Amino acid sequence: MALAAPAPGSGRFIAALVMAQVGVQTGAFTLPALLPGFMARWEMSATEAGWLVGVFYLAYVPAVPVLVALTDRLPARRIYLLGAGLTAVAHLGFALLAEGFWSALALRLLAGVGWAACYMPGLKALTDPVSGAAQSRAVSWHAAGVGIAGALSFAAAGLLDALSGPEAAFLFGAATAATAFGLAAWAMPDAAPAAAPSGRRLLDFRPVLRNRRAMAWVVGYGVHTWELTALRAWAVTFLAVTGARLGTPAWLPDPTVLFTLIGLACIAVSITGNELAQRLGRARIVHWAMLSAAGFALVTGWAAGASVLLALALLALWNAAIYLDSSALTAGTVQAADPALRGATMGLHSMVGYTGGFLGPVGVGLLLDLGDGDSALGWGLAFGHLALLSLGGLLVLRRLAPPLVRAG
Repeated sequence: MALAAPAPGSGRFIAALVMAQVGVQTGAFTLPALLPGFMARWEMSATEAGWLVGVFYLAYVPAVPVLVALTDRLPARRIYLLGAGLTAVAHLGFALLAEGFWSALALRLLAGVGWAACYMPGLKALTDPVSGAAQSRAVSWHAAGVGIAGALSFAAAGLLDALSGPEAAFLFGAATAATAFGLAAWAMPDAAPAAAPSGRRLLDFRPVLRNRRAMAWVVGYGVHTWELTALRAWAVTFLAVTGARLGTPAWLPDPTVLFTLIGLACIAVSITGNELAQRLGRARIVHWAMLSAAGFALVTGWAAGASVLLALALLALWNAAIYLDSSALTAGTVQAADPALRGATMGLHSMVGYTGGFLGPVGVGLLLDLGDGDSALGWGLAFGHLALLSLGGLLVLRRLAPPLVRAG
């Protein structure tokens, strides 16, 4: 006897969708986790490696406004199943077909389109049936699920690579994405959205751009994702290079395990940040998170010439500062959006964010090549430029919607 699908908005529904997002996301950071090995195997420069990581986000940017805006007109389930299927195919292809930079680049593009069809459409399907504090907490748990999967993907990739090679790590990502496809097919209703807009072109974002309150959070999310993806792309390589130069204590785990532990700890930071935002004001939490992230971006890279343990500590604190406003920024956009335009608003939110997601890994790689390579100077410049970005983003956010900043 088939198990009945959960009612939209119920606890079982939320759990099923979060688990599906975990499955789709599990293989997303397999490449960053194994980047040092691929750079050596395919003789890539840091700029090429940055492109290989960043093109995932570049593919996401033009795909997401179309795919998410379609959820204002079509059942989100259909878009999501397309994305989960593409993700599984992309990871399977990477395991079996990738032979160098260009073939890997094409498969990473496909994976980016797959994630575009899953991330925000999945979040919209999750949040549409609820409102108020329940909606904010659903966003927070969604972010937590995605974050847990992203963190575990580093350790899983490192373990499977050590046991059976990198192909096994990508096959695992394909299997979890296929599992997500099954979960979504079971849990998501195949019903058209209740508040579908009429008389508006699919990609007409002008009404969204006029919503200054929503756009303030969109700007903040763009800066947040720029920093977050830069750190995710290069953290394992940074720790591996620092350890190789300075010597790693025998008791210290592998960099993939270390970054997994950091990522898991930061899930609690993200949830805590959202709860604090509801009590103290969302803008206040974003303000302090961005200032803290800028400070850690300035100093972390220079630790490559000082101490492995110092580099690890600064990396962990920087990651926590970035995660502090993760849920708060997305919840701010969701709650500020016109309900009839929520799909388009979230599409623009995600498009701006993942534009930064592409630029972050590529920017760090480019500055490593232009600077002094893997030295403390090279890492100091590569990571340090993100401090200017964070401060500039905070300034734009404050000027775009000063009443929001004062009120929180």
